[in-house]
Amino acid sequence: MEAPASGPAPLDGRRLAALVTGGRWQRVGVVEQTGSTNADLAAAARAGAPDGIVLATGYQSGGRGRLNRRWTAPPGTSLALSMLLRPGPGTLARWSWLPLLTGLAVAESLRRAAEVPALLKWPNDVLVGDRKLCGILAERIDTPTGPACVIGVGINTDLTEEQLPVPWATSLALLGARTRDQTVVAATVLRAFELLYAEWLDAPAARRDGSAAAVDAAFAAAYLNRCSTVGREVRVVLGPDESVTGRAEAIDADGRLVVRTPTGTRAFSAGDVVHLR
Repeated sequence: MEAPASGPAPLDGRRLAALVTGGRWQRVGVVEQTGSTNADLAAAARAGAPDGIVLATGYQSGGRGRLNRRWTAPPGTSLALSMLLRPGPGTLARWSWLPLLTGLAVAESLRRAAEVPALLKWPNDVLVGDRKLCGILAERIDTPTGPACVIGVGINTDLTEEQLPVPWATSLALLGARTRDQTVVAATVLRAFELLYAEWLDAPAARRDGSAAAVDAAFAAAYLNRCSTVGREVRVVLGPDESVTGRAEAIDADGRLVVRTPTGTRAFSAGDVVHLR
């Protein structure tokens, strides 16, 4: 990969395709703007699009996070990319790992390419300190040829302090990152995820000799190594009127957050987490 720029650099579709096409990624598209890259790939999946498609942009007018929260940023200040995956039969029980592996790929990529100390907030945020740098949204899409998964990644590259959507957000620019080149960042994330996803896909086939459990345990250990949630007091928000407070103690082999509560230990596969201290 060519040396990254020190300042902002918008997405270059030809350059990104040249860097990552082949292997997992069969088609890489870059658009100047769109409503939502996740929505675009979901529609493509329902229309029969195959596995291994990537769509990226520097501006989403209708980006979404968990619980349909709206996510927007001025044009050119953030990188949004989505991946269309068709993992195939026999993997559905392990889909909870997909957003976690995406987070791990993003955190490692930002550490390598941008030289920022990225950490993971379970289940779907990438932080530096306690400020959010990236959000992840994985969605199951039912299609005529079987379920597909669309995973979206939104990384704040060039937002100024005045442009931040919330005070607890941050950006590569504010962090003094080594690079804010969106093409370099996108390529590094896609390559890192490709490696992790290949290991994840191999695990069901290996289950006959028991090695899948070892693969999942290794994922849990790798995630824990970058997780800022475990070891903290947290509130897990399960719905408008339901939440659980306790101490986050572990990530289990299913990717669930293990929390010790006043009434016992519970494992959560989904939920919004608030770090209390």
